[in-house]
Amino acid sequence: MNVQTAKVHHFPEDIVHYAWEKDPKPVLTIESGDTVIFKTREVTDNQFSIDSTTESIASLDWDKVYPLAGPVAIKGAEPGDMLEVEIVNLETGSWGWTAILPGLGLLPEEFPDAYLRTFDLTDGEFIHFREDIKIPIEPFLGTMGVSPKDASGQPIMPPGTFGGNMDVRQLTIGTKLYLPVQVAGALFSCGDAHAAQGDGEVCVSALECPMTATLKFNLIKGKTIPSPQFLTSGELTPKVNHKGFFGTTGVGPDLMKASQDALRAMVDHISTTYEMEPKDAYLLSSLCVDLKISEIVDAGQYIVSAVLPMAVFED
Repeated sequence: MNVQTAKVHHFPEDIVHYAWEKDPKPVLTIESGDTVIFKTREVTDNQFSIDSTTESIASLDWDKVYPLAGPVAIKGAEPGDMLEVEIVNLETGSWGWTAILPGLGLLPEEFPDAYLRTFDLTDGEFIHFREDIKIPIEPFLGTMGVSPKDASGQPIMPPGTFGGNMDVRQLTIGTKLYLPVQVAGALFSCGDAHAAQGDGEVCVSALECPMTATLKFNLIKGKTIPSPQFLTSGELTPKVNHKGFFGTTGVGPDLMKASQDALRAMVDHISTTYEMEPKDAYLLSSLCVDLKISEIVDAGQYIVSAVLPMAVFED
């Protein structure tokens, strides 16, 4: 009996795509059980650098945003199967950025002006947001997905039942992501790497960065799931659980408005308590504040909480 040895593949760094297709030609074809190492570009496809300034946002070519490494075909994958993607390792590049992009984010009317900040990530452990504020580096890929059925030039954002631009910050090292296969071969792609992000990515950017990602693929035949699922290897927020949290809330019949209200209150709290410009408080919220649905069962009145980890502040 022949036992096939799992292989490690290196995805070519010079190939990316900017849209979802239902039947793209695979760049790499692997067996179930194989591992692939990807070197992904930051989300503007190198239009920004560590030396970029806010003025760089005006010249951004949106057709080159969301460069994805892929697609990777898994032999034997068919619609109705499930693809397990084990996140073996993630290594951030040497720099990253976050920004307010006009017209986007949860509070576009309050923050209509462009604003870009870049950060040195060579510390390896923290993003130094300010001399007294350090955000733990906890990398993940903002976009992981299989090719969606019937797609033709479909934008990378927003996500769908196939995965895609999910921005689920819990997809860190050790997590297993499960995706429903929608086309033959599954045709997996990834990119949009983040060094840190709060649940909600409220200003529309996380700490965007280049990344080296090591992913292991396992095909589960005949297992059908309706949309992505995942299994973490431990706590959801292990790097900030040693201190308390400060929460603000939004209350009302509309979850979006309640989210905005909770975030407004958080931006106000951060800017006044820590003597920070509101635009920087907004960026900080996007990097480390988690939005949570705290109450939804009371008919018509929902509560959304915005939760700030106190561990990011120096004693």
